[in-house]
Amino acid sequence: MSSDIYNLSAVELIKLYAKKKLSPVEVTKNIIQRVKTIDKKINSYVFIDEKNAIEEAKQSEKRWMQNSPKGKLDGVPTSIKDLLLTKDWPTLRGSKSVDKNIDWVDDSPVAARLKEAGAVLLGKTTTPEFGHRGTTQSPLTGITRNPWNLDCTSGGSSGGSASAVASGMGPLSIGTDGGGSVRIPCSFSGLFGIKPTFGKIPAWPLSPFGTIANLGPMTRSVMDGALLFSVISSPDWRDWHADTKMDSDFVEKLSEDIKGKKIAYCPDFGMKYAMKPNTIQTEVAEIVKNTVKLLEVSGAEVDEIEIEWASDPKKAFHILWTSGAAFLSRSFSDKQMQILDPVFREFCEIGSQHSLFDRLEAEASRGSNGTVINKIFQKYDYIVGPTMPTTAFLADKLVPEGWGEDLFAWTPFTYPFNMTCHPAVSVNCGFSNGLPVGFHIIARAHEDGEAFVCAAAVEKIVDLLGEWPSL
Repeated sequence: MSSDIYNLSAVELIKLYAKKKLSPVEVTKNIIQRVKTIDKKINSYVFIDEKNAIEEAKQSEKRWMQNSPKGKLDGVPTSIKDLLLTKDWPTLRGSKSVDKNIDWVDDSPVAARLKEAGAVLLGKTTTPEFGHRGTTQSPLTGITRNPWNLDCTSGGSSGGSASAVASGMGPLSIGTDGGGSVRIPCSFSGLFGIKPTFGKIPAWPLSPFGTIANLGPMTRSVMDGALLFSVISSPDWRDWHADTKMDSDFVEKLSEDIKGKKIAYCPDFGMKYAMKPNTIQTEVAEIVKNTVKLLEVSGAEVDEIEIEWASDPKKAFHILWTSGAAFLSRSFSDKQMQILDPVFREFCEIGSQHSLFDRLEAEASRGSNGTVINKIFQKYDYIVGPTMPTTAFLADKLVPEGWGEDLFAWTPFTYPFNMTCHPAVSVNCGFSNGLPVGFHIIARAHEDGEAFVCAAAVEKIVDLLGEWPSL
């Protein structure tokens, strides 16, 4: 089995541990060796803590031999995006401006929950500087590539996490999503990922990007995503937004039927204007539309709709995102500002020019547009469409060829739902020229479990979990 260990899901690993057919030590060593073998091609990891990971695996093995696992993820190799604090590991955020020579004494809530559940933490994954864009290149770590085509980007800003999971360098990873940064790379890399209802997964320190910023699991299967979600969504007293009431264990829900569910299919999520003069790739649109038809064949009731936003989501998002960048960098020295990624530095400069009324107007826009989406949910259970208008493009580019220089133009379907705070999922639904295509599912606020149910239905009907990049 050893040569195929990296293929195993977290759910499969747990079952094999329980039956004493596989050891967490064997699995961890296998995954670390895979990282050593292939990550030089991909650049998913900032670093691997091999010594600590093997020691954690040894402790996990002892617990399994005694039939006393520590938690739901005991012995499962897991990575964490390098925006999230992890005790004793530097969190450099893809930036040369961060001093690594300080005492790293805190665990973020998700890191704490993973440790409590017995996960084997492998290391930190790459991110563009401070997670500021939808591709993963940074002054600190360089370019991260897509395992389905090494010439292409894995997306971003959780690109390291996506490439690691998609290539078998650990079945689970934690990403962040402030405008699509979980869903964009999941779409480009053929993974499942969710931006939850805001506040469902606790965060600390709170993001400078405010309530548009979220954390989410990134996995190959919906089942693994549900398992990981159930762990990292446990509340943490340090996050005053954290939801302490909603059930977050959706593993048993995944077998639910979508027969009779009402689906609103929106091919462009009302964001056609934001892409002009470009449009969604023809084959991407066709693959998504065919997936909608398969859901209809499975018993769902589907209507094609248009979304008419009350105000411009792109304008409001741009104001809030650049304001967050300016807030983050407000105490940077001149030296720190000069070594920033030029694009991020420009965001900081733009954001510093926004007035208080600009911010208040952007927040008001969020409210009016949230009401638009809530009105749709008075009739429908889900809103679906493409996660991205394109498949992955060249890894050294910031935008697809022919899309100009606007970093917000080619990601128009993801950030609107950061603004409205609804749970939003991406799940693989097919391939175009060998590159994955993401299917985007939006559910009612606080009904994250329903998004998992629909994603599981898509995963079942397209039946692509056996597909792996050849590298």
